[in-house]
Amino acid sequence: MKPVERRLMRELPVLRRHLVNSTALALLGAGLVVTQVTLLATVLADGFGGHTVAFGTPAALGTVVAGRALLAWARGVLAQRVASDVKHTLRERLTGRLGQGAPLRLATGRHGETATLLTRGLDTLDPYVTGSLPTMAAAGVVPVVVVGWLFATDWTSALIVVVTLPLIPVFGALVGMHTARRTARQWRLLARLGGHFLDVVAGLPTLRAFGRAHYQARRVGDMADAHRRATMRTLRVAFLSSFVLETVATLSVALVAVPVGLRLLDGHLDLRTALIVLFLTPEAYLPLRAMGAAFHESAEGVTVAEQVFAILDEDEDGERGGLRDERTPVPEVRAVSVRLDGVGVVHPGRAAPALDRVSLHVRPGEHIALVGPSGAGKSTLLALLLGFTRPSAGRITVGGIDLDRLDMDEWRRRLAWVPQRPHLFAASVADNIRLGRPGASEAEVRQAARDAYADAFIEALPQGYDTPLGEHGAGLSAGQRQRIAIARAFLKDAPVLLLDEPTAHLDPDSEAAVTHATVRLMRGRTAIMVAHRTSLLPYADRIVTLRAGQVDSDVGTVVAGLAGTGHAALTCAHPVTDPLGDLVPPRLVPAEGPMAS
Repeated sequence: MKPVERRLMRELPVLRRHLVNSTALALLGAGLVVTQVTLLATVLADGFGGHTVAFGTPAALGTVVAGRALLAWARGVLAQRVASDVKHTLRERLTGRLGQGAPLRLATGRHGETATLLTRGLDTLDPYVTGSLPTMAAAGVVPVVVVGWLFATDWTSALIVVVTLPLIPVFGALVGMHTARRTARQWRLLARLGGHFLDVVAGLPTLRAFGRAHYQARRVGDMADAHRRATMRTLRVAFLSSFVLETVATLSVALVAVPVGLRLLDGHLDLRTALIVLFLTPEAYLPLRAMGAAFHESAEGVTVAEQVFAILDEDEDGERGGLRDERTPVPEVRAVSVRLDGVGVVHPGRAAPALDRVSLHVRPGEHIALVGPSGAGKSTLLALLLGFTRPSAGRITVGGIDLDRLDMDEWRRRLAWVPQRPHLFAASVADNIRLGRPGASEAEVRQAARDAYADAFIEALPQGYDTPLGEHGAGLSAGQRQRIAIARAFLKDAPVLLLDEPTAHLDPDSEAAVTHATVRLMRGRTAIMVAHRTSLLPYADRIVTLRAGQVDSDVGTVVAGLAGTGHAALTCAHPVTDPLGDLVPPRLVPAEGPMAS
């Protein structure tokens, strides 16, 4: 067994029981095969020899045949039930992990692969459970019983079978190693195709707007063609394996049949014994041949199981989920600092780090703006604080405690996250706001909406707060969706805010409304905001500039770049009027040195 198969047996008790039951059924089936062959040989020998066939022999033969048919049916039904239980258990474990770290899958770009894994992927375990395991059990039992009966019947034929029997697993292993590599490549291509297709469908409006839809359609076609070619190569190897195993088995049976025929002609062997040997010999090779065929059918399922355990291990080991020690209590966030010390992040498949030796000290109640060009690592830094990804170097501490030692669910309850494209569900407006605190009352929901300057447009909707929204907030403008997200944050009342470009992609009026709401939201809370526009920068205590994954102390260069994009230039030397009239923006201070402290 491969390591992944041993792990399946270890972690899924239903598979262990299935293997034990399959072994018992195979042993019973082997006994029925020997009985059937003996009865059939007796009937034929008596018939050809001119002897009277015993009355009960044909009836016993029919009973044995019916017993074998019933046994095959029961084996198939039990195997299907076990396969269903195995897939259900793995899907529950996998979706349970995704429930804890679903954004992790999105952040690491593995959502397409995971979707393929949960749907078609786990279905490929059926051949392994229903075919490979039962034939493996039969291969360990049936040849032993058959060879033992052959030794009792004709030891010379049994000796030939013992010598030739190992040839089948040897040749099967040689071809199987090649098949395993082909199957792994086929699965990787399928996972890549699924992920790319999902990305293309999600971004189809943007692709059409930029005239790139046809190009991506060709790319999907090319990837599908590559998967088709890989599948055909795998099938060719599988057919070659079947040819090899059948040839070896046929030659081995011939090595037994020819001497038996010669001895029968010489009169050194009676007809009944010769028939028993000729009928039983193929039965000795049959389970091994079936195991070779089942190996190819189940190879993809074994590869999928490896992928499932790889995802489960990532979360269990805390390699990406930051869940190493769930027992460590989260300190009082309002009174402690958050530190990043020499943090580095390298995304899979990329040589350049997303963050490189970044150090940052966030004091309680401080407002920090992260600025820099696209791809500088600003959103990655927020993903680190959210626990969606873990640093490959350095450490993050909250009140002196490593972030990956905290209870991540409790830590995230202390955070409020406002992304630049908040997701609204197909539910009422009130229910979408309550996502921040599901048990909130109607009065609390309305107060959060007023704080976010969202109450006016909500009350203008056909059913007010009970108005159902479409998927992704269909029916609302971008600015209105953003204010719903800010209302969620108000309702959650978390001490730490993470704002990922909340004013991006908004028209001037919507930007002003969102800015007013965001400034009110930041009051009295620790806030880290990613900003491409300058509307929120006057309300930051410090600006931290990121460039190519590193902290850059040259704030002026970035601000000048922002001014060149068509937004108002930021002038730090002059006071800025607070749009609410009750919050004076502090002086902007650039980050200095390798550590912004």
